[in-house]
Amino acid sequence: MADTPTIYWQGLSGKKYLYYILPLDFCFADEPGNYIFAKETKPNTYSPIYIGETGSLSDRIPNHEQWPCAKRHGATHIHAHKSSDSDDIRRAEEADLIARWEPPCND
Repeated sequence: MADTPTIYWQGLSGKKYLYYILPLDFCFADEPGNYIFAKETKPNTYSPIYIGETGSLSDRIPNHEQWPCAKRHGATHIHAHKSSDSDDIRRAEEADLIARWEPPCND
């Protein structure tokens, strides 16, 4: 993914998290990660629609229960990165970002 565009998402805590910007049909590896269904609102500017974490990106993303909501809100990309094997670490990042951005599909 060396040539893949990236973005930093800042949480409520002020911490910044680096994510890869990927197409909606990206095939993920079986690895833990954090992800964001995002809408490009203007070139290189994104709005988060859903923020999540998983122990397996390849298992979670393709059949995600929030896809209908994300599509209704105009999702154009998935932002994701490999993360820790620790559920607590992934969930802390997820909570930090949700608290800051309040995405519509995380209600």
